[in-house]
Amino acid sequence: MIMPYESERNIAIQAVQAAAHLCEQVRREIVPEAIEKKDKSPVTVADFGAQALICRALSTAFPQDPVVGEEDAADLRTPEMTERLAQVTQYVQAIVPDATPDQVTGWIDHGNGQVGSRYWTLDPIDGTKGFLRGDQYAIALALIENGEIKVGVLGCPALSFTEGQTGLMGVAVRGAGATLSPLAGGAPQSIKVVSADQSDHLRFVESVESGHGDQSRQAAVAKAAGITQDSLRMDSQAKYMAVAAGEAALYLRLPSPKTPDYREKIWDHAAGVILVEEAGGRVTDITGQALDFSLGAKLVNNQGVVVSNGSIHDPVLAAL
Repeated sequence: MIMPYESERNIAIQAVQAAAHLCEQVRREIVPEAIEKKDKSPVTVADFGAQALICRALSTAFPQDPVVGEEDAADLRTPEMTERLAQVTQYVQAIVPDATPDQVTGWIDHGNGQVGSRYWTLDPIDGTKGFLRGDQYAIALALIENGEIKVGVLGCPALSFTEGQTGLMGVAVRGAGATLSPLAGGAPQSIKVVSADQSDHLRFVESVESGHGDQSRQAAVAKAAGITQDSLRMDSQAKYMAVAAGEAALYLRLPSPKTPDYREKIWDHAAGVILVEEAGGRVTDITGQALDFSLGAKLVNNQGVVVSNGSIHDPVLAAL
């Protein structure tokens, strides 16, 4: 019997594994030089290479599905970026030997699709600063149909919850639960959020970057919800993985007082959201509304994000 979304799940897993392999090869072989995009966040050879590999896989398997990704290849096509494009192509060729620079830029730009009734959203490297520092980052891919996330795959090459096993992949299919497995391959294990009586894991995770939220308010809200342990700070959607796997109970992404009108990008959350929900947790904005993935590249109708094990969600919303 074929499980719902089995083909989508399998293609997504293989694509994220290939992208993770490329990213780790880049991290081993070069100190990635950041290219400054217009929004000043660094993007590297690995971002472009990972998006190229994943969009290649999706465009081959599901040619009708748009992909809403973070990167585009416009910068790579400029004369001054010829050397950088050659570098990206070289890393892609380690996995797709006959890839050409034109194909690579075409695959990257396949990720410039629009939100529709069915689409994929991709962050080829979520947590680029963590990637550059040698810390946490995630390759995040999700399928959305009619505004509901159906499949999510999170690859976290630097994440470890048990000694001797670094590199984890979280996978979730709507209605079928969430699993965690070694990123390099191995038997998936079902995961569940932490229960209220597991006090040693009743902690919250937050961003390393202080500009990614209101950290003093986050600490106060966590305390009001009964969390007294120090926060766990890490980059990327690895924070969602920590909540889904029961390593933490709460992740808050509260709007910074400096940028109250900021709205989150869909690719920064979609894969993590379904992972937590299928592990038994709950995700809303700070008003308790479900995140709306049907409106575009930003969560325009939502302010902030609250991710929890479920049992503490209402006390957190009340504290907010």
